[in-house]
Amino acid sequence: MRMRAMAPDAGGQTGRRTARARTGAEAGRIAAALRAEIVSGALPPGTALRQEVLAERHAASRMPVRDALRILAQEGFVDLAPNRGARVAVLDPAGFREICEMRVALETLAIRLAMPELTESRIDRAAQVQAEAEAGGIADFGALNALFHATLYEPCARPRLLAQIAALHDLGDRYMRIAAVELDYLARSHAEHRAILAVCRRRDAAEAADLIERHIAAAGAELLARLEAKAG
Repeated sequence: MRMRAMAPDAGGQTGRRTARARTGAEAGRIAAALRAEIVSGALPPGTALRQEVLAERHAASRMPVRDALRILAQEGFVDLAPNRGARVAVLDPAGFREICEMRVALETLAIRLAMPELTESRIDRAAQVQAEAEAGGIADFGALNALFHATLYEPCARPRLLAQIAALHDLGDRYMRIAAVELDYLARSHAEHRAILAVCRRRDAAEAADLIERHIAAAGAELLARLEAKAG
């Protein structure tokens, strides 16, 4: 009598995949919540991030918490040191300089590529975002600032480029909130955004790229000087 070959444990494999997916989703949720707290300043630089405390606060096991901290470490929001655990990354002048340099390079490229496909309705959408930013305050500034830029760049149809720009905005948001308070940056940012919109309506890619470069670099230089003075 022949014995049937045993089928692979399909149910077990499916269960493990489901568990991994669930853990990954939890890690993403926890990372998003912590990222928002770091950017807003609710978790200041140097704050210890204890896994057991975070697991209890987010009603999760320690595994997704560990994964969330790894995600944030890769993004530059968290420092992971052996035998010292995780801490909110400090505000680093050299790191901020690099963020500004990368933003200039990538965003000027994005607006040049986007301009031929930039419709009037999309510019109107960016203008509406800008109106919301001017009506709001510091709490909404980071998200609306990023959305304003993303709205103009999206027609470039370069998903990797857009993803890198979005990541840089997330990293830079902590610094720009400081600029908004210490350098009274909001009014100037709003004026510069309106100038960018006017140039986009003329479909002048070269001038738009120049304005965006100056928009990023000028505020970056002032804040960098402030950060270096504090570090010194």
